Amino acid sequence: MTLPPANRARLQDLREIGDDDVDLAAAALDIAGLHRAGTALAPYLRHLETLVQEVGVYAGKNPDVDHAVEALVQVIARRYGYGGDDETFDDLEAANFATVIDERRGLPVALGILYIHVARAQGWSAGGIDFPGRFLVRLEVAAERRILDPFDDGRVLDPKDMRDLLKVGAGLGAELTPDQYREIGNREILLRLENNLKVRHLRAERFDEALRVIETMLLFAPETSSLWREAGMIHARLDHVREAIWALEEFLRLDTSTESRYSASVLLQDLRDRLI
Repeated sequence: MTLPPANRARLQDLREIGDDDVDLAAAALDIAGLHRAGTALAPYLRHLETLVQEVGVYAGKNPDVDHAVEALVQVIARRYGYGGDDETFDDLEAANFATVIDERRGLPVALGILYIHVARAQGWSAGGIDFPGRFLVRLEVAAERRILDPFDDGRVLDPKDMRDLLKVGAGLGAELTPDQYREIGNREILLRLENNLKVRHLRAERFDEALRVIETMLLFAPETSSLWREAGMIHARLDHVREAIWALEEFLRLDTSTESRYSASVLLQDLRDRLI
């Protein structure tokens, strides 16, 4: 796979820093540049800085959490029109952070990255919530916390709202648990962003495109064993025998699950036999 060298190098550099030091928005733009050749990132970085400045002006000094929420929503959702709609979920470009900035429409995780970036730039604590079927944002200011839905114009969700949202995605019998408030790290957010593309390509049997996405993910998360397994399976399906062997060997080096290791080992031996 041929990738723009500067984008590739910056994503690989993420391996060397702590998760808290990952610049989410900058990394998401580097990923966007890999998927959309020729993308100049400077205008997007300037736009992000504009959002940061305007939210800061609106919030003023030392806002409480509700005024911080109001500043984010008024600038990002109202003034600039960022949000989601039903058609967005079917659009591959809705996971491309540069396109989301262009179109002001995106998947929940792409919009969430925008909110998180702008909030953190104000010195507020913000992160992603690993909620089933919908990426949410946790904002904390002055020891008070709110959960926002960037896909729904930054709406604040109370426990009842989250329960209702959970039942839509997971069924009427689903109930909130502490796990559904779990905050995920920066690399995991980037993986979730790319996973949207990977899943859609696999469903459409665009295996070469799915491999391109997986290889992009491995640039900044090479220790994610499941990605190596998926890469090995796809290469095997495409009859890329040597590439499949290499990917499955990496998977077995990293994985500790007996069940997964067994099926991968069987396939690996079959592939090695084909080279004899």
